Amino acid sequence: MHPNQVYHTADAQRNLDFARKRAFGVLTVSGEDGPEISHIPFVLSEAGKTLDLHLVRSNPIARLLTTPLKAKIVISGGDSYISPDWYEVDDQVPTWNYVAVHLTGILELRPQEEMRELLDSKTSFFEEQLRPKEPWRARKMNPDVLDKMMRQIVPCRMAITTVDGTWKLSQNKPDPVRMRAADGVAAYGLGTGLDVLAALMRGVK
Repeated sequence: MHPNQVYHTADAQRNLDFARKRAFGVLTVSGEDGPEISHIPFVLSEAGKTLDLHLVRSNPIARLLTTPLKAKIVISGGDSYISPDWYEVDDQVPTWNYVAVHLTGILELRPQEEMRELLDSKTSFFEEQLRPKEPWRARKMNPDVLDKMMRQIVPCRMAITTVDGTWKLSQNKPDPVRMRAADGVAAYGLGTGLDVLAALMRGVK
């Protein structure tokens, strides 16, 4: 996370709302040979105290979860290179704007019989966002095929202890300068989610 506190003004609720909407991140734990990392979708609880995810049974993180482990999930949003020319101010340097939320907590395996409920919950969360398409449901699958696939994955839950977020949006610049940089991102940005990032830069309070 960027150490400058000007980029850490978002409160816990805003960070959690961002994580809940994005619902995809990089899960990290410490293993014997160093960090273990997995890219995972997840569902954040309404209160923002826990999040549920699943892992393939052969995933190194799943194999480490013989006991609960400290873990962190990194959720990234829009990001872009920022050219100094966009500021139209002398003596500026290149940088990179981005939004990133870190959720830290304790990750544990859940009982295998919870896997179907977790699958249905995650599926419903994502499928409802695709309306008016009729949502896919697990019941559409052959039960034997579904059962075989379910045995290959394990349910996990992380109890969230710390929420932190970096919203680096050129808020250290005067408003007109930041707006010009946002225009540069929208027109020429190099990164991901450029329209979203530009809108966030324009909306800095």
